[in-house]
Amino acid sequence: MAHPYRLREIAQQSGLSLATVDRVVNHRPGVRPSTVKEVQQAIAELDRQAGQVRIAGRTFIVDLVMQTPERFSSAVRAALEAELPHLRPAVVRSRFHLQEASSVADVVRTLARIARRGSHGVILKAPDAPEVVAAVDDLVERGIPVVTLVTDLPGSRRVAYVGIDNHAAGATAAYLVTQWGARGSVLMTLSSADFRGEGDRGDGFRRTMAALAPGRVVREVAGTDGLDATMLRAVTRALVADPSIDAVYSIGGGNVATLDAFAHAGRECRVLVAHDLDDDNAVLLRQHQLSAVLHHDLRDDMRRACRAVMQAHGALPGPIRSVPSPVHVVTPYNAPAAFHPHR
Repeated sequence: MAHPYRLREIAQQSGLSLATVDRVVNHRPGVRPSTVKEVQQAIAELDRQAGQVRIAGRTFIVDLVMQTPERFSSAVRAALEAELPHLRPAVVRSRFHLQEASSVADVVRTLARIARRGSHGVILKAPDAPEVVAAVDDLVERGIPVVTLVTDLPGSRRVAYVGIDNHAAGATAAYLVTQWGARGSVLMTLSSADFRGEGDRGDGFRRTMAALAPGRVVREVAGTDGLDATMLRAVTRALVADPSIDAVYSIGGGNVATLDAFAHAGRECRVLVAHDLDDDNAVLLRQHQLSAVLHHDLRDDMRRACRAVMQAHGALPGPIRSVPSPVHVVTPYNAPAAFHPHR
């Protein structure tokens, strides 16, 4: 029962006698299992309290770097800012580097600026490119831990990944698509094939569609950056090329534009499964224009990302873990109340 505490501290915390604590800690016989649990609980409580002491009054500056449409970066920013007050007694300040469309070189330059200026940690959504991996490794080498968000960089030295299991999310989308009445081709829309998370979602979707609906055609569009203007053009071209498309799995967003493309073509989108309850999707879901949204708790992601940064600096105890966020299937009938007021 390894611990850094004096026996007297454990005795005070547990309310047990010094002699009893000594017997438990040194594995002497004649101790009831319930007493052992009381000592273990006291040590765990002391661990938590020590962690609070370590972070009391400390300030951590965290940089959020994202290449993503504004509708999603706004949701992530709001989640982070809502979570910051709950990270006390530490004080966490955030800086934002958010771009809707950027190149790998832009991301690398942003990370290099952070490396020069200094930071306590970076939360990063970026393409899985060798240059980005190298920039992440440089940050970690300088003592700046990096946590990847939504899409991972497994070949880098990042300290943790927060977000959903993207392969499982894609498989879930395929299952949902096959449960509704659409029978034509399915269009899968991505913002960029350079994001590993989107690639994993696509792989999970294709594999599961092949298992559940053999022979059903899956078409793909990519390179839209998830922006409405480019998505509208890409989906319009796909509908012209395949008149049987009647279902969409939206990996990269741009769902207002996707539905506009169907409307302009005089076609019905019978099934549309999307990701994330951003403002656009919340409205579309309430209007029954989305069949389902695969959603996860962004505030929980932000909380775990900030904790990973503090753990990397030794301010919080315990190993840093990458645990996938639970995926919630949200329909027009079970959308969280918090999303209904949006207009």
